Amino acid sequence: MRSTYSVTQAQSQLPSLIRKAEEGEPVKILRHNETVAYLISRERMEAIVETMELLGNPQAMKAIAAHQAGKVRFQPLTVLSAATLNESPPGAAGSRVRRRPGA
Repeated sequence: MRSTYSVTQAQSQLPSLIRKAEEGEPVKILRHNETVAYLISRERMEAIVETMELLGNPQAMKAIAAHQAGKVRFQPLTVLSAATLNESPPGAAGSRVRRRPGA
């Protein structure tokens, strides 16, 4: 599929180009044979913004570098949620199981 259009072509085909972008195909728009814009899906743009936020966060970059250097050991999410609740992970020694009344 073609993914490069002049400004004039893009103007006349905008609805179909938006559909292409929504389906994951980036659309490049040219003026005088020079790229002036891209049309991308919302999901793609959100991923780009999230990546930029991570790259701009020194703590996140430190964690990524530690992972790449093999210095990080991942834990299951249950450990994180238990630590947040100040409890032991489910099934751990001393963990409390809360039951609904009548259950």
